[in-house]
Amino acid sequence: MYVTETDLRLDDGRQVHLYDTGAAGADPRRTVIWHHGTPNIGLPPGPLFPAASRLGVRWVSYDRPGYGGSSPVPGRDVASAAADVRAVADALGIDSFAVMGHSGGGPHTLACGALLADRVRCVVGVAGLAPYGAGGPADWCAGMSDSGVASLRAAVAGRAAKEAHEAAAEYDPEMFAPADHAALAAEWSWFEKVVGPAVVSGPAGLIDDDLAYVAPWGFDPLHVTAPVLILHGGADRVAPSAHGQWLAHRCPAAELWLKPADGHISVLNSGTAALEWLVEHC
Repeated sequence: MYVTETDLRLDDGRQVHLYDTGAAGADPRRTVIWHHGTPNIGLPPGPLFPAASRLGVRWVSYDRPGYGGSSPVPGRDVASAAADVRAVADALGIDSFAVMGHSGGGPHTLACGALLADRVRCVVGVAGLAPYGAGGPADWCAGMSDSGVASLRAAVAGRAAKEAHEAAAEYDPEMFAPADHAALAAEWSWFEKVVGPAVVSGPAGLIDDDLAYVAPWGFDPLHVTAPVLILHGGADRVAPSAHGQWLAHRCPAAELWLKPADGHISVLNSGTAALEWLVEHC
């Protein structure tokens, strides 16, 4: 699949960097707006391109504010993704679409499902977090790696604490399960293409993401009425499976696929099956 990259200027003056593998007039049931993880840029998931081509899926995606070619928006919440997606879809002439996201992209797909109910046909969330605080999993950090807990607790303490944490943070291989390391050494080495460019100018996008995850999201997953697939690994040390189970219970039309042996990355090996589900349910 060939990816076209363009820049969109929003009414508020911000720039949003777009990615698109298709053409105007594509079947809306097979147009998927991808939401990237933290910290990634928005390039659609290359390892899923063969399945997408077979299924006739058009990928559209964008760099979230503060990543890649998109202007930063300090203080943004998760819900703000819906307005950006509406602007992207309008600019490309897309009336309705599906949304799919991995990791940090998961909450943003749900924001679109809740706040763009007139346009979102179905939702796929892979290895995403549940809301922090009241109403979420009883022990939100249970099962996370030590480094993940420290990172998110810094976010809870506020921007200054989070900035100080990121200034000293180092990569922790223990955040990933053995199955994740195997996936990263094989097909999902693709992440090298989206992580490096996301942090080359510093951790600002990551900081804004993490602050948004632990703040009020600006919507309730209860209001996502479209069909939802929650795909989660039972061995996930970044977003433990209790988060996926909570989300599947909270969304009215959700289906949970729990993969006991998979972690945060290796669960994407079920991405082809998730795309097949998406095409069937949209």
